[in-house]
Amino acid sequence: MQFIRMHVWIRGVVQGVFFRQSTRRQAQAAGVTGWVRNCADGAVEAVFEGEAAAVASVVSWCHHGPAAAVVSQVDVAREPYTGEFSLFKISGW
Repeated sequence: MQFIRMHVWIRGVVQGVFFRQSTRRQAQAAGVTGWVRNCADGAVEAVFEGEAAAVASVVSWCHHGPAAAVVSQVDVAREPYTGEFSLFKISGW
């Protein structure tokens, strides 16, 4: 089993539409750890760690997000897996 880490920035109408809460639910259901937060520029930023297929599924979900979101851009950066997280949480700025 391969474990990976992805750092993701989601842009569009993604704040005030339950994007963070929905991301946490998606990540927890997939067994992915990390965090999600709103950014001052209106984007949502997240770090996902876990089994490669599970992380890929959550990143894929980020391309559309919850029903009220309008995602215009998703930037993804692969980073070294650290295993530093024990759960998935919503972070502050």
